[in-house]
Amino acid sequence: MDTTQLLKGVLDLAVLAVLRDEDGYGYDILRRLRSAGLDDVGDASVYGTLRRLFQAGMLTTYVVPSEEGPHRKYYALNAAGRTQLGASSKVWRGFAQTMNQLIGERA
Repeated sequence: MDTTQLLKGVLDLAVLAVLRDEDGYGYDILRRLRSAGLDDVGDASVYGTLRRLFQAGMLTTYVVPSEEGPHRKYYALNAAGRTQLGASSKVWRGFAQTMNQLIGERA
């Protein structure tokens, strides 16, 4: 797996995790990712990830009118997205454990 694919998988997992407990629109999701510590995540990366996850059948969308501007497109995790979140979380935990062992830190 090349670095681009690895980073894409990490961002997929982060977006799915952010949507686990609460639906969100693009900028809200970006804000939550940054608040969680992913300060350098780019707007285009998050919006591209949302489109890709939606097209892959892991998210549903709905539109909510906004009094502050254009309508907002909300994203919600569906059953396929929850399944993917569980599978990706398991892979991530294994990867993190392996990396911690390789670099000499015990989790």
